[in-house]
Amino acid sequence: MQSFDTIVLGLGAMGSAALYHLTMTGGRVLGLDRYSPPHAFGSTHGDTRITRLAIGEGAQCTPLALRSHELWRELEEETGKTLLTTNGGLIISSPARTSRTHVENFFDNTLAAARKFGIAHEVLNADEIRRRFPLFKVADDEQGYLERDAGFVRPEACVGAHLTQAERRGAEIHRHENVLAFRGSATGVRVTTDRDTYTADTLIIAAGPWLPGLIGPELAGIFTVYRQTLFWFAIDGPLTPFLAEHCPVFIWEVQRGRQAIYGFPAVDGADGGIKIATEQYDGATSADAVGRDVTATEMRAMYAEYVAPYISGVAERCVRAVTCLYTVTPDFGFVIDRHPQCERIILVSPCSGHGFKHSPAIGEALAALSTGGAARFDLEPFALGRFGRNS
Repeated sequence: MQSFDTIVLGLGAMGSAALYHLTMTGGRVLGLDRYSPPHAFGSTHGDTRITRLAIGEGAQCTPLALRSHELWRELEEETGKTLLTTNGGLIISSPARTSRTHVENFFDNTLAAARKFGIAHEVLNADEIRRRFPLFKVADDEQGYLERDAGFVRPEACVGAHLTQAERRGAEIHRHENVLAFRGSATGVRVTTDRDTYTADTLIIAAGPWLPGLIGPELAGIFTVYRQTLFWFAIDGPLTPFLAEHCPVFIWEVQRGRQAIYGFPAVDGADGGIKIATEQYDGATSADAVGRDVTATEMRAMYAEYVAPYISGVAERCVRAVTCLYTVTPDFGFVIDRHPQCERIILVSPCSGHGFKHSPAIGEALAALSTGGAARFDLEPFALGRFGRNS
């Protein structure tokens, strides 16, 4: 039976980052994943993820985002890969909005966080948005928050970079290995897979949408998994307005729909189209039961309801569409805490649709927690206790 200092279960955004930072502690670490990450079965795929520094879901997340940008740059220097592009981010909202992004008062919360942490930004009225970003068909009563250092990261490249560097530093990674059970005690943790059994001082469970099925019904009730659809639509006209130097990433709490929309510039040129999506919370699913095909009906509905009314220069033709999964808590906040029944097991679900941008900083914090150190951030806002679970 092989023994490790730390085992990381799940090697997506958070698990790969945790494994990478654990290799800096000098311990023996093992990473397990049922697939070969980066893969397209969970939540860590789709070419791009928005990153922003002023976090409207809660100011407690802004220090994570700031630290993550520092860590992305360090990883870029280490690997020679481009992972983070800061082309600016625009959030559009108004009192007449019929949709929201994750929490109430998202726009105002974002602005407050920017002022609190000194994050470079501008507030634009509708005329200023039209002049600077004519793609957006804003109403007269809408306003924009423009953050200079927001942008996007490449999730597959980020996960790949973390795992490659972790292996180079001595981490053991087992791909295509499914965890069947784990058991913790006062002295350690035993993990059984479809191949072998391992022991460790600490187990980090960062299993994304598979997490509810691993942790028992009482804790699983905190998490709901939702199917999401991502669309890339063809550009109808000149490419230039959609290039990253002219088009920021955007989040729009629209006035004529139930769902906010978000999108990106044409990061892969004209052939790649422009990625635009909403967030859907209509029915719970699971990582094993989800329908992964996007139908032509879904493509047509997305264009008619959430693209054509708001974005100029986008054709109806859908270049590509994929699904992914959100693992969501009742307050759209993260869970980063020790298991109520065993302090040697750390549960990690910093997702709820806005987690990827924070993964380097969270991985760094997990490495500190699992080795008896102190995280540089206050993790109390992410504790299970806020849901009435003892932690």
